[in-house]
Formats: sequence, structure tokens, C-alpha cells
Amino acid sequence: YPEPEYWTRAGEVGLLCPDVPAEYGGGGGDFGFDAITYEELQRACISSFGNGIQSIVGHYLVRYGTEEQKHQWLPRMATGEIITAVAMTEPGTGSDLQAVKTRAIRDGDEYLLSGAKTFITNGYNANLLCVVCKTDPKARAKGISMLMVETDELEGFRRNKPLKKIGMKGQDTCELFFDDCRVPIGNILGGE
Repeated sequence: YPEPEYWTRAGEVGLLCPDVPAEYGGGGGDFGFDAITYEELQRACISSFGNGIQSIVGHYLVRYGTEEQKHQWLPRMATGEIITAVAMTEPGTGSDLQAVKTRAIRDGDEYLLSGAKTFITNGYNANLLCVVCKTDPKARAKGISMLMVETDELEGFRRNKPLKKIGMKGQDTCELFFDDCRVPIGNILGGE
């Protein structure tokens, strides 16, 4: 599995967030830079480097993040200090987002996050997760939000070892578990 030092090396040579605006620490290019990186990785038969997920989360932050969120996370994503994952798929629900059971219930200035995710690419090494969760379970699809979760020293968070898959064995795809994890309300992405 790609160790964290591979991520920082990728950041040093400009492979991470090349299409994020320079004001947020990115390369300031366009998606063509990402596309070339993906093509060259595939040409070398490297499927273990989850930089595509890093790009997706970067685009989410550029589009929906507050200025504070952009400055807080994007520069460290571009250097590889932050490794990201999108925590969407759940046991028994697949990618049916209306059926997501993970909940983030408001408790003062924090959310209490509880639930489980599976098949999460970059999940084993990620220290910033974009978690798809229900902030208003009664609102069905309209109650779904994205919550940015910093995992370092987060109480109630755990992850399993990478899953053994038929293909793409080098990816650090795993299961994630949240048990009343306290996440600041300022980490909601794009509002509830």
C-alpha cells in the first residue's frame, strides 16, 4: 500500500492538486494536468496510488468549501501531508445515497458522527475524510450532507486493515467506523 511518504514525495514533484488554484497551495493548472498523471500511472500499471480521490476531494473543497476550509486543508493536500478519502459506500447500501445510515447529529458546536463505511479507497492512510452522512434523517435525500472529518486522534474512530480484493490489490481500500465521533460544525462542506 502506498505509505504516507509516497504522498509527500508526490506533493514535492507536483502530482497532487495540480488543478487547485495556486492561492490555496495547488498548481494553478487545469484538469489536463490530472488527466496526464492518471494516464501515465495507468501506462505504468500503477493502480495503487489513489491520487484521483485526492483530486475529487480537492474539487469538492474548491467548489463548496469556505475560504477558511480551503486555506486549512488544500495546501496540505497539495504537499501530501493530508491524504483524503471519500467515505460514501456503506455495508448493505452500496452507493444508494438515500439509504445511507451514517448520522451526524448536532450537539452544540459539534456533530456526533456514528456509522460505518466500506470499500473506501485511501481509507487506511487517510487523515481527512469527506463523509457522506445524514444530518436530517427525516428529510431523506435532502437531509444528506458532506462532513470533513480529521481522523488524527479522533476518539470513537477506527479503521480495519485494507480489504483483500480480487484486483487492485495495492490500494488501501478499507472499512471505517464512527462511534459518536465529535466533529466541529465548521467542518460541514457546503452547508447541511
